[in-house]
Amino acid sequence: MDRLHVAFQARDCSATEICQSALDTIERRNPELNALLSTLPEQALRQAAETDARLAAGEPLRPLDGVPVVIKDNQCLAGTRTTCASKILANYTATYTATAVARLAAAGAVIVGKANLDEFAMGSSNENSAFGPVRHPLDPTRVPGGSSGGSAAAVAAGMCLAATGSDTGGSIRQPASFCGIVGVKPTYGRVSRYGLVAFGSSLDQIGPMTRTVRDAARMLGVMAGHDSHDATSSLHPVPDYLAELDADLRGWRIGIVREAFGDGLDAEVSAAARAALKIYENLGATLVEVSLPHLSYAIADYYIIATAEASANLARFDGVRYGYRAPEATTVHDLYALSREQGFGPEVKRRILLGTYALSSGYYDAYYLKAQKVRTLLRRDFEQAFEQCEVLVTPTSPTPAFKLGEKTDDPLQMYLSDIYTVTLNLAGVPGLSLPCGKTRDGLPIGLQVIAPMFEESRMFQAGRALEQSLAQAAV
Repeated sequence: MDRLHVAFQARDCSATEICQSALDTIERRNPELNALLSTLPEQALRQAAETDARLAAGEPLRPLDGVPVVIKDNQCLAGTRTTCASKILANYTATYTATAVARLAAAGAVIVGKANLDEFAMGSSNENSAFGPVRHPLDPTRVPGGSSGGSAAAVAAGMCLAATGSDTGGSIRQPASFCGIVGVKPTYGRVSRYGLVAFGSSLDQIGPMTRTVRDAARMLGVMAGHDSHDATSSLHPVPDYLAELDADLRGWRIGIVREAFGDGLDAEVSAAARAALKIYENLGATLVEVSLPHLSYAIADYYIIATAEASANLARFDGVRYGYRAPEATTVHDLYALSREQGFGPEVKRRILLGTYALSSGYYDAYYLKAQKVRTLLRRDFEQAFEQCEVLVTPTSPTPAFKLGEKTDDPLQMYLSDIYTVTLNLAGVPGLSLPCGKTRDGLPIGLQVIAPMFEESRMFQAGRALEQSLAQAAV
C-alpha cells in the first residue's frame, strides 16, 4: 500500500487504473477459483474516480485511498447482496453497512467485490458454500482454508490488495496460512461486530487479510475502535500501529507453546516454524518454552460454545421476514421446518443440532456450563504464559493446504485443522498468521504470533521483524 501511494503521488498511475487492473484480474481468475460471489465494478470505479479527483485537487491521501479491497460476504454493504454463502440468504440485499466496512470506505478503500466463504462462516476449507467451493490460487485441486477462503484466495491471486475476513475459531488465520498471506484476528471487542452476520457472538471478530504485516497494521488501525452500535466493542484506546511497527527484539522473550509442537503436526510445518524461531534467536530474542495445559480440550470446548451460540443466532432465519421461504409450505409449522431444511446446508444443520442439544434441558449443565468453565481455564493458561514472555508462537495450522474433498467425510479431522487457532477466540486474545516457509511442493506454511489482549502492536512488531528477516534472506 505504501508503494501504491507513492505511485499515486508521483502520478505514475491512477486509482482508476489500479481498480481496473483488479477488476481485470477478477474477470480472468475468478471463474476458476470461485473466490468472489459478486463483483462491484460500477461502484468500485466510481470510488476510484473520487479518489483521483481528490488527489488532483491536492487533498492529502487517506490511509487506504485507491486500495482495492474485497469484503467477506457475511459483512453487510448497503445495496449489495449479503448471502453468507447460504441458499437461505441468496437474494438478501443489505439495508445498511457494517461499521468496519464503512470505516474502510471512509479511509478511501475501493470495494471491488464480496468474497465466498463457508456457509455462515462454518468450516475450515471453504467447501461448505452453497455456491461451490473456493479453490487454492496456487493449486486448484486444494482448499484455500476456511471460512474466509474467498478473501484469502482473492488477496493471494491479486484480485485485490486486501480483504476483510471474520474469525470465530481461526477463519482468518488458517486460510491466510494456507494461501501464504497475512491474517489478523484482533482482540475480542477491538473491531465492531455491527453488520457482521453472527455465528458465535462471544467469539466472532472481523479482521484484515493482506500481503504484508505493515498493510495489516494499517487496515486494523482504520477498522478498530469503539462503536456505539456494538455493546461488546471496547473503549480501549487504539494505538498508532504503524508508528509502533518497527522494534528491536533484543531482550524479548518469545514463548514456544510446548503442546503445539507435538503429535499431529506435519513434519514440514514443524521444520518451517522452528526455522522461524531460530530467526527470532538471531534477532536477539530469547526462546522460552511455555505451556497451555488445557490446549487439548480446546476443540471440544469450542464446538460446544460455538455451536450453542450458532443455534441461538441462526434461529432468526425462519422464512418469515426475509430470506428463503419454502414455496410448498402451507402451514406455519411447514414454513419453519421446510424453509430451514431447504435453506441451510449440511454443516450448518449439523452445528445447529449440536448447539441445540448442548443447550437443551438436562444437558445444559453437563455441556454448555462445563464448556464455559473450561474456557476460563484456557484464558488463565494464556495469562500465566504471558507472565513469562512478550508473545507466544505456534504453527497456524498443523498441516499445509489439503486436497479438496480430503476431509469432508470426517468432520473431526476437519475440526482439528483449527486446533492451534480456536484457543485464541475462546480466550479473546489477538493472533496474527504470516508466511514462514513453504513445503517441498511449494505450498505456503504459516506461523501464528499471539499477544496479550489489546497488545496488537506487540504482535505486529514480532511479525514485521520476522517478515523483514525472511525477505532479506530471500534476496
